[in-house]
Amino acid sequence: MRISKFFTIGVLMVIALLLSGCGSKKDIVYFQGLEELDEEIYSDKTNYTTRILPNDNLFITVSALNPQVAEPYNVINMSRGNITTTSMEWQGYLVDENGDINFPILGKVHIGGLSKAEAIELLQKRISEDIEDPIVNIRYLNYKISVLGEVNRPGSFPISDEKVSILRAIALAGDLTIYGERRNVWVCRVENGKKQYYKIDLTSPEVFYSPCFYLQQNDIVYVIPNKTKAGSSTYNQNLPLLVSLISVVITAAALFIRYK
Repeated sequence: MRISKFFTIGVLMVIALLLSGCGSKKDIVYFQGLEELDEEIYSDKTNYTTRILPNDNLFITVSALNPQVAEPYNVINMSRGNITTTSMEWQGYLVDENGDINFPILGKVHIGGLSKAEAIELLQKRISEDIEDPIVNIRYLNYKISVLGEVNRPGSFPISDEKVSILRAIALAGDLTIYGERRNVWVCRVENGKKQYYKIDLTSPEVFYSPCFYLQQNDIVYVIPNKTKAGSSTYNQNLPLLVSLISVVITAAALFIRYK
């Protein structure tokens, strides 16, 4: 009877130890209370426009009904073909710290802070002073975001459509691991030359209201590890060994009591 009681206590100790690192449902589930989300507010928050920022690398082409008159405005001769991604990157227009680019014929043009549509309109207006009905196209060459911390596939991800929400960014990184702190996700971005930090709670529908719901180019998303993972270097890292030792101790104690 004493042995049975001893084993029961030992088993309960092991189970409690194994479960000590488990989080509750409230710590895991995304968007709790989503059914109470105000759809009108949500729709307003989705009206996000990407703005051109310093250090953006832009591939800009100019075309017209007469290709020859547009050639001086292109750093790459579009009529020759064989345009590679590498050549596009080398010949892209790097936006300087003041938001300016040096454009053929036009010289310095300020496009920082403009949307892509606004920059196209500005360039077309300037170029139309020399040629008739110019067509301007702009493409980002270095639009990417980075996801670090407790995700399954951390890294930097290029964004071809130039618009990405934090949810899509997390999906690109393979979702959070079970150790990721869903209430404590941080976004680091540079605004007006200064680093800004935003905290996001993925368990709350308020994430849809966040100024970081849509990420900007070069944003960094960092998922903080929860207490279980944070303590793994000192305790939980040796959990399997500890469980084995407890089992050995329980068995040895039971044999000792039995043959005493």
